[in-house]
Amino acid sequence: MWKRLFHSNIGVALLNMLVAYLVWMLSRVAFFCENWSTFAPYMSWPLFKSGLHGALVFDTSALLYVNSLYLALMLLPLHLKERSGFHKVLKWLFVVTNAVAVASNLMDAVYFQYTGRRSTVSVFSEFANEGNIASILLTEFARHWYLVLAFVVLVCILWRSYTKPRLEVYRFGFQYYISQLVAMLVLIPLAIIGVRGSVTAGTRPITISNANEYVNRPVEASVVLNTPFSMIRSIGKKAFVTPDYMTTEQMEATYSPVHSHPVVDGLSHPGKNVLILIVESMGKEYIGTFNTDLDGGRYKGYMPFIDSLVAKSLTYKYSFANGRVSMDAMPSILSGLPMMVEPFFLTPASLNDVDGISSILDREGYSTAFFHGGHNISMGFSAYAHSIGYQHYYGLDEYCKSSKYGGMGDWDGKWAIWDEPFLQFTLDGIHEMRQPFLATVFTASSHHPYNVPEQYRDSLKDEGGQPIHKCVRYTDMALRRFFERASKEPWFRHTIFVVVADHTNQATHDVYKTDLGLYSIPMIIYTPDGSIAPMCDDVSIAQQTDITPTLLHLLGYSKPYLAFGNDLLSNTVPDGTWAFNYNAGIYQLVKGDLLLQFDGTKTTALYRFKTDPLLKENLVGRLPEQQPMETQLKAIIQQYMSRMNENRLLPDK
Repeated sequence: MWKRLFHSNIGVALLNMLVAYLVWMLSRVAFFCENWSTFAPYMSWPLFKSGLHGALVFDTSALLYVNSLYLALMLLPLHLKERSGFHKVLKWLFVVTNAVAVASNLMDAVYFQYTGRRSTVSVFSEFANEGNIASILLTEFARHWYLVLAFVVLVCILWRSYTKPRLEVYRFGFQYYISQLVAMLVLIPLAIIGVRGSVTAGTRPITISNANEYVNRPVEASVVLNTPFSMIRSIGKKAFVTPDYMTTEQMEATYSPVHSHPVVDGLSHPGKNVLILIVESMGKEYIGTFNTDLDGGRYKGYMPFIDSLVAKSLTYKYSFANGRVSMDAMPSILSGLPMMVEPFFLTPASLNDVDGISSILDREGYSTAFFHGGHNISMGFSAYAHSIGYQHYYGLDEYCKSSKYGGMGDWDGKWAIWDEPFLQFTLDGIHEMRQPFLATVFTASSHHPYNVPEQYRDSLKDEGGQPIHKCVRYTDMALRRFFERASKEPWFRHTIFVVVADHTNQATHDVYKTDLGLYSIPMIIYTPDGSIAPMCDDVSIAQQTDITPTLLHLLGYSKPYLAFGNDLLSNTVPDGTWAFNYNAGIYQLVKGDLLLQFDGTKTTALYRFKTDPLLKENLVGRLPEQQPMETQLKAIIQQYMSRMNENRLLPDK
């Protein structure tokens, strides 16, 4: 039986795939050696093991993509594949497709030196209008003859090592069809898991940015990745296109994201701890304090603890998210990078050199940690946290290792550990951190399918007509217990707390269903020592990308940094702050009392959102403020696109 299996189409397909694994890995070795000076000085045994793990994950996904037709034909439950001529064709198919993949890896070993990252499908557009590409390739082939030789050797390995099934091992008849069908039913789910990069439900398929999870520096992600994966996973993704709205000089004069002269004044307190709580789906509608005019003044909201915290904090009447999903929030809040066209995580630009408040404070001597109760690969959070310098990441894996908690018994069945136990686990982790520290926690329970733990299902109901209301009540309770325990810690009074939502969710009132209301979230800055006076700022326009600049002001950071946001505490001009977001092809700019909508070519709408909260009266073409707002928005878009495409997300680039 084992002999028949070994020589069957299933057995030889697996053997040939192992050969392909080997050949792809050897092409990665060539990539590493060609760029030895970039990678070798930073190599360590832990990094090697982590990188090898990541390489196998990405190679598995790409190999299954590249060899999908070969595998399908090999497993086809038809007698056609028992003919010798059929397998000659399959051999050519296998060798040619993998040879193309290997060639792309080896070519990228050279091209990487100019781009600092693996090529994506956009490389074809980049050279589409180059008439001398053939001569350039021939020149590079001559200069790197050893890579051409390596290619020939690797293709020879593919060809000579290819194994064909032995036709005499088959037993035809009813048993044949049953065995072939069972093999397909078993291998198809395994292939899907391999392509996705994870067996875990509720996680997204791996993307280019997930490579950051296995390395110490963004540039090292290129060793973990392979070029076929980068190409395939970027197909259909809208690449950033740099518009030519204005000259570079005009763009810089109109708007620059580089904060060249950060403000340091009496509000600055160097050395304070920072604790950022990103609360899943905490739309502003759920907080009574921000909605005293709803329902004739009877509206109380669903988060009484947050209401009590708002009374002691600096908050903003007009504060907005920069995106609509969780993966938009992390770059916005922690790096000052809003979502534009596509989530940053899902674009090739995710491999750019990028800073964040974590890497900035790391250089200032802070200890840093990120906490999220989901699977450690969920939503790409761990990869991004690692890429922007968080020293430690605490997710589901770490939670389940703690004997103090219930492990998977505290799992919500879909996304993450329930907020109440995970926030307590977070405090355990913070207790072990050296001060000053930056700790960031991303909650998860206020999420579809809108469940709460069994012990709270009778006390927490679907109040107000939306299923999420019981979830935000549960999260509010979990946050109250978090702060109650934190207030007893010695570091509490020396800490700046930021509580902010990642995005909005189910809305009941019409004002939160508009193009702007869909982004309306709370931003709360709380200092237990009273160094920031409690107030609700009803003039400034606040957004998630303002959090890093504002915190750096509070911490007395005086070096240049890049963020597409404002330092809210140094604004002295009524319309000096603004907010940006993007939705379904429309760019939105909020400034003063106006909301401008722009489709990339022209302004399509202009509203006075403060007096027209339901956005009923389009004032496009009727106000003098339209042109300067449009010019500013164009400069923001052009800055963003050009910096993404040119890898200029650091202040000195």
